[in-house]
Amino acid sequence: MPKPLLVMKFGGTSVGSPEAVRRAAELAAHAAADFRVVVVASAMSKVTDLLLDTLEQGERGDETAVEANLQALLDKHMAASAELVPSERRPAVEARLRELLDRYGRIARGMLLLRERPPRSVDEAVSTGEKLSTVLLAETLEAAGVPAQAVDSAELIVTDDLFGSASPLMEETRAKASARLGPLLADGVLPVATGFNGATAKGVPTTLGRGGSDFSAAILAAALDADQLWIWTDVDGILTGDPRVISDARVLPEVTYNEAAELAYAGAKVLHQRTLAPLIDKEIPVWIKNTFRPERPGTRIGPHAGERMGVRAITSLPKVSLISIEAVSFTQSGAQLMSRALAAAVRAKVDVLMLSRSSFRQNFCMLVRTAEVEAVLESLRDELALELDHGYVHPIEIDHSVGLVAAVGEGMRGTPGLAGRLFTAISQHSINIIAIAQGSSELTIAVVVRQDQLEEAVRAIHSECGLGSAVDVA
Repeated sequence: MPKPLLVMKFGGTSVGSPEAVRRAAELAAHAAADFRVVVVASAMSKVTDLLLDTLEQGERGDETAVEANLQALLDKHMAASAELVPSERRPAVEARLRELLDRYGRIARGMLLLRERPPRSVDEAVSTGEKLSTVLLAETLEAAGVPAQAVDSAELIVTDDLFGSASPLMEETRAKASARLGPLLADGVLPVATGFNGATAKGVPTTLGRGGSDFSAAILAAALDADQLWIWTDVDGILTGDPRVISDARVLPEVTYNEAAELAYAGAKVLHQRTLAPLIDKEIPVWIKNTFRPERPGTRIGPHAGERMGVRAITSLPKVSLISIEAVSFTQSGAQLMSRALAAAVRAKVDVLMLSRSSFRQNFCMLVRTAEVEAVLESLRDELALELDHGYVHPIEIDHSVGLVAAVGEGMRGTPGLAGRLFTAISQHSINIIAIAQGSSELTIAVVVRQDQLEEAVRAIHSECGLGSAVDVA
């Protein structure tokens, strides 16, 4: 009987330095004693930012910045190779690293000439960081005596052609991933796959969105019918709140898929918000673990998480903006106006974080990330051009001075008076609530407050719900 299958994902900080790469290799090697292991790796920390900045500088026509960034990328990965790769293997490995960076450099210099960044070319270029890190990690495993092979996830994950935020085609991915990785696993070779990227059915490179390496790992875990997924990061697990804001935040030993997804959606950075979707039907458990403190138990994510009632954790989003739209006359259909506004947001590929409306005055507000405001505004003005030109709709208002606080917990369902307690806790600190949203699932209560009161609101709710602990999470 074969060993159980484990997918291990290492984030940017977990492969962010030669020392971290070596530690990740040790963790994977240790797990390989009990599991068949597939590793998914992010780019080294800050590398994706540097790759994107290089493309942006190319679009601006700044040749000096482009060349300086290309040299910095080469220096960083050559220095890592010198520390990680045995001397006899180094020429071949460094030739591969140069080949990957030369290919990226050609795309960046092409943007320098064209003064534009075509989304398809960006997707082809920006996954270079993961390709570089997987080469280094696979070689580090080989040096430790573990047969390993770097694999480009463009050979594994089949997606649609929404460049920059592609979605997987699971049946096609299952077939390709099994065909490519199955023989390696059967031969005792540990595959080290790139996170973040895939390709269309025609082989055109795509990416899954920033932070998409978690998503890649989940896609592969589901496609391969893995027994577990372990996500290695730089925190001990999912906490009851941000420890930078809440001094007594504690690690949750387990949360449900729904709780983890809601926390990710509302700002918790421990997971990419799309990560869990491929795993839910198969009930594949996920563990969040700390690469730098592997002895800590971490947080288990699964279909059930005990019977605790009430709020499990608090999260927040500071860089958000509130867009308010109001019909001039209450005789106009607010529902129709809201439907058109949401359709405009969808066309702009903007995620609406929260929606709140007044039933009589026919006004409503949408919360979006501040970085996406211009895109959604342009789409809204196109959609509502007639109404705005003729004064049927008041000018669209934007408030950038707000933040979102969300209380999340499966146990909130049917808990009498819980919302009132949360609102009272906030009001006792003289914090004004600007907007409120709660879905019918009662899994999340979200409120919008002034940004300068955001952290105080988070602490007030965390304290009211008794989530603190003396446990050290530093």
